[in-house]
Amino acid sequence: MTVQEYAEEMNFTVQDVLNECKKLGIKVSSKDELLNDDDIVMLDNTMNLISANEELSIEENDAIDDVVENIMMGDELKTIANNPTTSKEKVRRRTQIEAPNNKDFLNKKKEMYKNKEKLTSNDDNNTGDVILYKEGMSLGDLAKELNITGAEAVKKVMDLGLLISVTQAVDYDTAELVVSEYNKELKKEETQDISNFENYEIVDDESNLVARPPVITIMGHVDHGKTTLLDYIRHSHVAEGEAGGITQSIGAYQINYNGNKLTFIDTPGHEAFTAMRARGAQITDIVIIIVSAEDGVMPQTKEAIDHAKSAGVPIVVAINKIDRPNAKPERVMEEMANEGLTPEEWGGDIPYLKISALTGEGVNNLLDTILAIAEVHNLEANPNRYAVGTVIESRIDKQMGGVASILIQNGTLRLGDPIVVGLIHGRVRTMKDDLGKEIVEAGPSTPVEITGLSGNPDAGDKFMAFESEKQARDIAEKRAKDAKSKVVINKPMSLDELFASIQNGVKEINVVLKCDVRGSEEAVKNSLQKIDVEGVKCKVIRSGIGTVTESDISLAQASNAIIIGFNVVPNNAIKEYAKQSNVELRLYTIIYKVVEEMEAAMKGMLDPEYEEVVTGNATVRQLFKFSKVGTIAGSYVTDGVIKSSSNMRVIRDGVIIYDGKIGSLQRGKEQVKEAKNGFECGITIDGYNDIKEGDILQAYENVEVKRK
Repeated sequence: MTVQEYAEEMNFTVQDVLNECKKLGIKVSSKDELLNDDDIVMLDNTMNLISANEELSIEENDAIDDVVENIMMGDELKTIANNPTTSKEKVRRRTQIEAPNNKDFLNKKKEMYKNKEKLTSNDDNNTGDVILYKEGMSLGDLAKELNITGAEAVKKVMDLGLLISVTQAVDYDTAELVVSEYNKELKKEETQDISNFENYEIVDDESNLVARPPVITIMGHVDHGKTTLLDYIRHSHVAEGEAGGITQSIGAYQINYNGNKLTFIDTPGHEAFTAMRARGAQITDIVIIIVSAEDGVMPQTKEAIDHAKSAGVPIVVAINKIDRPNAKPERVMEEMANEGLTPEEWGGDIPYLKISALTGEGVNNLLDTILAIAEVHNLEANPNRYAVGTVIESRIDKQMGGVASILIQNGTLRLGDPIVVGLIHGRVRTMKDDLGKEIVEAGPSTPVEITGLSGNPDAGDKFMAFESEKQARDIAEKRAKDAKSKVVINKPMSLDELFASIQNGVKEINVVLKCDVRGSEEAVKNSLQKIDVEGVKCKVIRSGIGTVTESDISLAQASNAIIIGFNVVPNNAIKEYAKQSNVELRLYTIIYKVVEEMEAAMKGMLDPEYEEVVTGNATVRQLFKFSKVGTIAGSYVTDGVIKSSSNMRVIRDGVIIYDGKIGSLQRGKEQVKEAKNGFECGITIDGYNDIKEGDILQAYENVEVKRK
């Protein structure tokens, strides 16, 4: 693409494009010179930023500029700015001279837009033997991927009977033929919908990764000291006079401990924690379960254990109130061990810390343990990319509109960034930290409060920053449209649906079990865990005595579990709540019925077993080679039938030399679905052309067989 063509496409003047090329170090000086793909990517980022800035109103830009100036300026400049006799222009000039950080902020912002992140699915096949085909790629682009010259690529396609210049686009079939000549595999690049950004892994360059603060949630039974511990940590490790802030509205805070930052999420109980996970939000790196040394394990303690285990994050147990005369920490350790949290000193893997949240005894040891866990898990993030994260909570302010407390999990969020949050969009107009201080940027694991959103997002909503406000608006609109056709909250599977569920790796059926008496609980639980189906296991994430509760349903919803009730009868309100939450609720009075149905479901979750069935054999009698289609094997079917849909082996001297799929099957000039015993046919094999006369072509199918 020439400079002029690019300018016309982007609706800019040629001079504008040339000026940006000069700034970016792109060596072009006239409208007729060509831009390569790398040049275009760099220009796209810069020109989109310019377009986004032009979309903004003068008033809105000035407002954001004023915020940046006020935050970046020193006290002297703030005094000048507040003087009514001082003009805004003077302040701006002084800022440029005396507050270089403002310029640094803008430069960082521009630099971020040059570093586009890579969104990819978890399956990355781009190895040295695999070439990714990009729609519209030129022959020259393909040559670069193969590490050959353009001239060599042109010669190669000429050998194939085609005439394509270096700058011309090459179709997939032709590219595949060229790539196969170099013993490499061609795969189409997967185009990904960035509007579905929460479902993709963000792959960052390792050189950009830095250590990030751990995110910690404290859970426990009411009155066991959660609030007291949070208050002690906050006031002890935040500078005096700064401990007020806006913690109550932001729902999180950050402290400095021995030169390390720690982020604490202050969630109001288990329900909020569960609701966030039910929406797919996973923001916690470590869970602290606090237990009173006087009271021991209580009902909400067990709930906290269930939620922490289900979240799949490291757990630390803090035994609180050891300063009390009736403290019995050893009893607490025994009770917690019975719940599956065996202490490290007893041979388990759960750290136990004895503390007094009131006096501060042992709290520093607790924080040291958190830092050690964080170091082991190597928590990292890339601050040099668009910010992504999760909403902690939100509210509507009469003056400011939508106000959201968010946790930045990766990247850096800056003032003025266009942003999509859940199904809404906006532009970061103001940003405050947990102390209520206005800031211009915030990095990974930082909780902040922002304004500028077009609505009120939900707790657990994901967010992402983008290049332009137009892009953010378009993506938000698409997400809102898509949301109409699907449920936002994760829908747990029913037991019937589990029969058809085929997943990768080891399979699990999560179960919440409620029984009438302890004996029944133990019997049913043991029976479920003893079900022997290879590759599938039944995991009881909670069991208890009594009828099914709302808490059970919330846990099942967040953990994609089913609820089994044995000799219990939930009331109509609970049944309706389970129905509304899309949680499967199954009630039984006979143990063998429970085991029988669960075993059937677990067998249904296994990958199917297949038996190979040979359908026919053919002998290669003559070869026909064509540049566009490859080698056609003129063959005679010696037995059975050859189907166009079959798998195909090439057998030479009794040895299998290739195993793949039939590419095409024809009789004469006609494509056919099958060729029977005693007939001649022409066969091509996908990805293989080295067929010889005398080879045996064996067609076979994999037929699913019933598990025993």
